Amino acid sequence: MSNKRILKRNINEMVFDVVEECFHHQMLDESKAPATEKLITEAATFQDVILGRMHKAKGKAEFRAIVAEVEAKALTFVDALNALNK
Repeated sequence: MSNKRILKRNINEMVFDVVEECFHHQMLDESKAPATEKLITEAATFQDVILGRMHKAKGKAEFRAIVAEVEAKALTFVDALNALNK
């Protein structure tokens, strides 16, 4: 299990990667702009919510639940980015 600092850095990197990939898709095909803007908003909202939950977490059980949620959301973002390639 990682500590809060490492998890926070991983979340920030994940969101940065999603946003960067969305901007790349927008540059290549402007018709994908609405879908990428939605994904960027979803990533930013997720980042705000999950970092807030991390700040309020009291024990290891809450932290493990947050880690599991981050891992699941990362897979969701990968699937959404892969769908943009089609």
